[in-house]
Amino acid sequence: MVQEMQIIDGQQTAARIRQEIAEEIRYMLAQGKRAPHLAAILVGTNGSSETYVRAKVRDCKEVGFESTLVRFPENVSEEDLLAKVKEINDNPHIDGLIVQLPLPEHISERKVTETINPRKDVDGFHPENVGKMVLNLPSFISATPFGILLLLENYGIETAGKHCVVVGRSNIVGRPLSVLLSRNSYPGNCTVTVCHSRTKNISEFTKEADILVAALGKPEFITGDMVKQGAVVIDVGLSRVSTDKNEKGYMLKGDVKFDEVAEKCSYITPVPGGVSPMTRVALLKNTLLSNQNSIIS
Repeated sequence: MVQEMQIIDGQQTAARIRQEIAEEIRYMLAQGKRAPHLAAILVGTNGSSETYVRAKVRDCKEVGFESTLVRFPENVSEEDLLAKVKEINDNPHIDGLIVQLPLPEHISERKVTETINPRKDVDGFHPENVGKMVLNLPSFISATPFGILLLLENYGIETAGKHCVVVGRSNIVGRPLSVLLSRNSYPGNCTVTVCHSRTKNISEFTKEADILVAALGKPEFITGDMVKQGAVVIDVGLSRVSTDKNEKGYMLKGDVKFDEVAEKCSYITPVPGGVSPMTRVALLKNTLLSNQNSIIS
């Protein structure tokens, strides 16, 4: 019997997790404890970054977190930016720090990432957190892979013994997720294949996937003939594609051609409303863990 396709609703799942976090914060405050505090640094006026950071600030307010947004102009010096990072590192009342990417070309993303205190690195990008994640030690997991794990867990999707194909090898999504899904835990215990832009005959791999994660950044790259019947499909892509069909002049598209692929799936994430809300709620969970000193001793 073929299982009926089910949409994995990231909006609904994230809302439920935010409610759980908000209840925990109310309990903490009633005990006289300090609310978690997330700081974000935004450089320049990138439209997508502005939207994302505003959403993070709004999420903090909803669950009862404190938040601080630090803005710098596009031409801020690397020295001044790093000085602010160090200042926040030393502030005992701030639990988490994110520096919104991308940064201007004259600023080294690597240097900024490595300057953030690993204990406040709620984005999970610091080499210390990445290394501990690979070794399956307590660490902050980068928000998008963490959000995907939360989705799989909340929907009770079986992962043990499954063949997971991850399309994309970025340090933010593809590579960490491939490690996490191969761990001896749930969600995990997958046999993982990583495909990328240099993989030949990529559809030969994707058609074998029980769980397919598309994180390549190419709109509608995964088509119906690249997916096997009954697969679980997680679409991480989020691209603006020009259109004359609405006033905005663009549509948001994922890496998966949804209409073609959905009819073959057991589960699939939509775009928007799938992975993106979970990335934001994972950031909240990391900030709460930092506040509780639950990650790094």
